[in-house]
Amino acid sequence: MSLTPVLSRYWDEPKSWTLETYLRHGGYEGMSAAFAMDPDAVIQTVKDAGLRGRGGAGFPTGLKWSFIPQGDDKPHYLVVNADESEPGTCKDIPLMMATPHALVEGIIIAAYAIRAKQAFIYVRGEVVPVLRRLQAAAAEAREAGYLGKNIRGSGFDLELVVHAGAGAYICGEETALLDSLEGRRGQPRLRPPFPAVEGLYASPTVVNNVESIASVPSILRNGIDWFRSMGTEKSPGFTLYSLSGHVQKPGQYEAPLGITLRELLVYAGGVRPGHELKFWTPGGSSTPILTGEHLDVPLDYEGVSAAGSMLGTKALQIFDDTTCVVRAVLRWSEFYAHESCGKCTPCREGTFWLVQILRRLEQGDGTEEDLEKLLDISDNILGRAFCALGDGAVSPIVSSIQQFRDEYLEHFRIGGCPFDPYLSTFMAGAQA
Repeated sequence: MSLTPVLSRYWDEPKSWTLETYLRHGGYEGMSAAFAMDPDAVIQTVKDAGLRGRGGAGFPTGLKWSFIPQGDDKPHYLVVNADESEPGTCKDIPLMMATPHALVEGIIIAAYAIRAKQAFIYVRGEVVPVLRRLQAAAAEAREAGYLGKNIRGSGFDLELVVHAGAGAYICGEETALLDSLEGRRGQPRLRPPFPAVEGLYASPTVVNNVESIASVPSILRNGIDWFRSMGTEKSPGFTLYSLSGHVQKPGQYEAPLGITLRELLVYAGGVRPGHELKFWTPGGSSTPILTGEHLDVPLDYEGVSAAGSMLGTKALQIFDDTTCVVRAVLRWSEFYAHESCGKCTPCREGTFWLVQILRRLEQGDGTEEDLEKLLDISDNILGRAFCALGDGAVSPIVSSIQQFRDEYLEHFRIGGCPFDPYLSTFMAGAQA
């Protein structure tokens, strides 16, 4: 399966982020096509194209838009979730840096479809260069008449605000993001009501991922059949796969949904020389890990789910045979314990104790009973936490014990990490 550069097709051009470059590549043609249609027809087009959310869950984008009630005399809002914080996930920030106008155009089309006159981009607060680039793109678009009052004579008005986030992983959860956007502490809300009914400022709101919105203009410009000619029947279209870790050429690879890791590794130059693939994540650290046995799993929502994991954000973290799986899982668990907002007991207490036990195991001081304790705590978090952070925190733990139980046991047997070079040298000398 070959790569299909659409969003990334001119990332390497000089000043790819400017309006001039974007217009040269068919920029804002999708917006013009949308304005020639009824808003409901735009929603139906995105539905028929089969675009699914690129933020992790894969929920149909057009269907999400259709949930917004019409004729309710309330303001409608569009919020773009650009709070990219998942370990291993690194697709939205390059997209916003290289082609911010693709996002701006997608926002205009989506806002027109759901009858929103106010849109927000909630960007991770630490990435100041991205904030500046988005603000510059919004200013360019406004000056050219693509934002503000009566956009290009269409009669449609739209204001766009680029908002610096609160620097917390939990603000990537859509309701915590809305609370943060309103000036409150970012914590998940109780649902229902859902954002489509009572979201930002208790008004109907659509929250979409950056890549989801940036993919919309090409659908309006090139048509439904063109989009569905890529990918699979249930997961059509193209997407950005982020390869990182022990590969020769890490980076963003834009390909049809359904491509396999084996095929992507060819483009990425393979695992680094002299080593073999040990395990990998299909969608960032919150998805159950897979191994070399899963190289030919189709990387679409159905294929990865059937393999026992989730496609998530398509963050393919590659680990070779030099990696201690216990140490990797410990690092991820420390992240989730640190980023738990503390609102619910299963996540707040559970992630803390998972880290304590994993540290003991990684140092070789644990017992086999600790493995069962890990699984028991994970079971008490899974499906019982207030939001998906808890589920994401236990995914790598449970899957790593399933796949690499013997490696956990080896830590107990030798009293330390078998991948520690000093311990390995000592053990070799003792055996000699």
